[in-house]
Amino acid sequence: MVEAQARPYTYKDLEAFPEDHRYRYEIIDGDLVVSPSPGERHQAAVVNLVFAIRAFLEVHPIGSVYVAPFDVLFSEVNVVEPDLLFVGADRKSLIEQNGVHGAPDLVIEVLSPSTRRTDVTRKKDLYERGGVREYWIVHPEERWVEMLRLAGGVFVHFATLAADRHEVLTSPVLPGFSLELQRLFA
Repeated sequence: MVEAQARPYTYKDLEAFPEDHRYRYEIIDGDLVVSPSPGERHQAAVVNLVFAIRAFLEVHPIGSVYVAPFDVLFSEVNVVEPDLLFVGADRKSLIEQNGVHGAPDLVIEVLSPSTRRTDVTRKKDLYERGGVREYWIVHPEERWVEMLRLAGGVFVHFATLAADRHEVLTSPVLPGFSLELQRLFA
């Protein structure tokens, strides 16, 4: 749901909102985007991803993984909370107490019926403009993952992996990481 007002919303507006654990508040191009809490399949996929990536990073300390709510501030009028994000150790200066200031190396959005359109259009465009190196769009209902990589300033479709084909998720952003899609959607 997008809320309109006479002027663009800014990060200062977000900071002034009261704590609300039922909704996610984000700003895309000055528009306030409000999303309800996600469902069970969404949350199961997020938990499986964060545990797998975190376990990998314990053995290979190449960066940090964060889970929502954790802001990514591209600008005063572009502040989002990806489901998961990864920032490489060489770019840890982007990480501050209130979030990531700039483009994470990897952003992962797990789709929900209420966020699907925003995740695959407006947020995808923002991540592309912002310089995110890789974007994974996880489809928990259909049990597949679409992988996009930044090339020449635009996202290029790299792979679509499906659990029913027993495929394994790997990424050059996380060298050596692998996750069977069957485990992701378990």
